[in-house]
Amino acid sequence: MLTLTQALFDQIVAHARADHPDEACGVVAGPEGTDRPERFIPMVNAARSPTFYEFDSMDLLRLTKELWANDEEQVIIYHSHTATEAYPSRTDISYANEPGAHYVLVSTADTDGLGPFQFRSFRIVNGEVTEEEVRIVEAY
Repeated sequence: MLTLTQALFDQIVAHARADHPDEACGVVAGPEGTDRPERFIPMVNAARSPTFYEFDSMDLLRLTKELWANDEEQVIIYHSHTATEAYPSRTDISYANEPGAHYVLVSTADTDGLGPFQFRSFRIVNGEVTEEEVRIVEAY
């Protein structure tokens, strides 16, 4: 199960809506080994695409060094789908290389980024996708 605060949930959804019609992407970091998302880190979609996302390689390198220096890890890796449901694509599955991370997808399909949306979380390990419950709390 993924547990995150209402504030983090709202930040992820706002980022997905703001970048629509392109896919948004980012990370929520947390203290290493806690599985507790705490720090919202929106990333730039270097692909600038409505159907694909990728982290800029230099931004990802900086993020990796920052997380390591702060004893943090990527608790959530998120991105949006702008034309399909919030479910990992084959490409998403092939790029999922953090077995401990929660992979969050927000779909803004058919909403122009303003209306209803889907918010789902998955574990992706060795190509196997498992959906998990999302619990929103006011604070930890």
